[in-house]
Amino acid sequence: MTPEQRQHDLAVLRDRWYREGHYSSRTMAEALEDAGRRFPETRFVFASEATRTTLTLTDMLALGRRAATGLRRMGVGPGDVVAVQIPNRQELVVSYLGAWLIGAVVLPITHIYDSAEVGAILRDAGAKVLILPDTWRSIDFTARLSRLDPGPALKHVVMIGDRPAQDTVPWAQLLAGEGEIRPPEGVMADDVCAVIYTSGTTGVPKGVQHTHNSLLRELRKGDLMNETAPGDTRLIPWPSGHVAGLLAACCGITGGTDTVHMDRWHDAHAVELVEEFRCTITSGTPLHVEAILTAAEKHGRDISSLRFVQVGGANVPPALVARADDAGIVVARAYGSTEHPRCATSPLDAPASKRSLTDGVVRFGDEVRVVDEGLRELPAGEEGEVLTRGPSQFIGYRDPTHDASAFVPGGWFRTGDVGRLDVDGYLTITDRIKDIIIRGGENIASKEVEDILATHPRVRHAAVVAEPDPRYGERVAAFVVLDGGTLEIEEVRELFARHRVAPQKTPERVEVVTELPLAPSGKVRKYELRERLRVEAAETRP
Repeated sequence: MTPEQRQHDLAVLRDRWYREGHYSSRTMAEALEDAGRRFPETRFVFASEATRTTLTLTDMLALGRRAATGLRRMGVGPGDVVAVQIPNRQELVVSYLGAWLIGAVVLPITHIYDSAEVGAILRDAGAKVLILPDTWRSIDFTARLSRLDPGPALKHVVMIGDRPAQDTVPWAQLLAGEGEIRPPEGVMADDVCAVIYTSGTTGVPKGVQHTHNSLLRELRKGDLMNETAPGDTRLIPWPSGHVAGLLAACCGITGGTDTVHMDRWHDAHAVELVEEFRCTITSGTPLHVEAILTAAEKHGRDISSLRFVQVGGANVPPALVARADDAGIVVARAYGSTEHPRCATSPLDAPASKRSLTDGVVRFGDEVRVVDEGLRELPAGEEGEVLTRGPSQFIGYRDPTHDASAFVPGGWFRTGDVGRLDVDGYLTITDRIKDIIIRGGENIASKEVEDILATHPRVRHAAVVAEPDPRYGERVAAFVVLDGGTLEIEEVRELFARHRVAPQKTPERVEVVTELPLAPSGKVRKYELRERLRVEAAETRP
């Protein structure tokens, strides 16, 4: 698809979504100020195992305005990119507020990313400011910063903590000034307000661009699906660099839902927070659901307030849904991506079989088509590639060269997933065209892992696939052909540590083989490797 065709399709769809009422002229800054008037007492709880900090939306907006003033003093204005690599703590949300109040673009970066990944993201996005802590738990962000190649666009680094690195701006200094923050001029609802990076099939991170309209439309879905009600409290276990974490944080900013932010996932801590703050809603993977149910039983915690858990990123065993139902908790699958969040969701009153064995129905202006290789629509029950479009869909990648292969005429996004629609309109994802491993909800590109393995002097060929894992859904498995010798898992761990990538990308299984299964074209038949691992997992399952 040409850039001109893409822009034409986008304009046609945008006009339609305005007519249908999905879009408005509101920006994030206007939505924030409106929420401050309507929901001033909305609670934000930031919790670690040792500490609790509770602030109201009024408090958060006051801090956000000070951050906005500080960012403006640095020369940040509408359209400038503010990168935020902060775990789930109050400075994270304050940074979002400060950026949006002056019309800047928020760039969340997951805290597990090391300097190589962060540098690539900053350069691609053209970030002007980076905000991060000096240390957090075992992570030394100051050491990472010393290795960082951010590109020429980055002008300022703001550091949170008692020991800011040289040539950085202390967080306290950012918040030192006060001044009136007026709505930014010239910012439109169809402008980009957030860029979130996701793993691509090639291992190259892609910057997914969301507008004020697409983000605000996605946030409204919780109300439309009756997920949220007055007095609800949402437990947030997602890391801040994910679209799920960004959207969950925004529930407290725009919708009046109290939020409890976990600075890291720990099952015993999660059920303690559910009991203490009477949390009613959360989201996660099957790992999170099972862990909450088990920890509540083990530690005798009262989680009776919890009524709904939305699950994405992995299949949900029917037995787990039944176990949650017995506990009075509705568990329902949803389907989406960073590019198009929650384009299918299960109604809360759907039968357990639909909530566990399908990914839900398409609603609220979103559309899904299942097509064959010629992009012809397939009838109900037949499997094909899943295409989506809708008002909460992204407008394109930061690097527009990726758009040509991502969209087809009509504005349809090629998800790279294989699925089917049943006669009731429920979508079921059955496989992935994209070669992505989803470990505990974290997307890992196999190509990136293979490229790192290829740097080992004894590795001739490597193929990386997803291995079923009862805890994380999937884990990274590598099949390697060597030029003599052996390859121990400890060597692989050391190799990935030297490349300074997130530890989740390190293979957890390494199998040395004499050859890889190849197609006539010379490509590795990865489906054979995946099928072998699935069979092994089924044979060892109790």
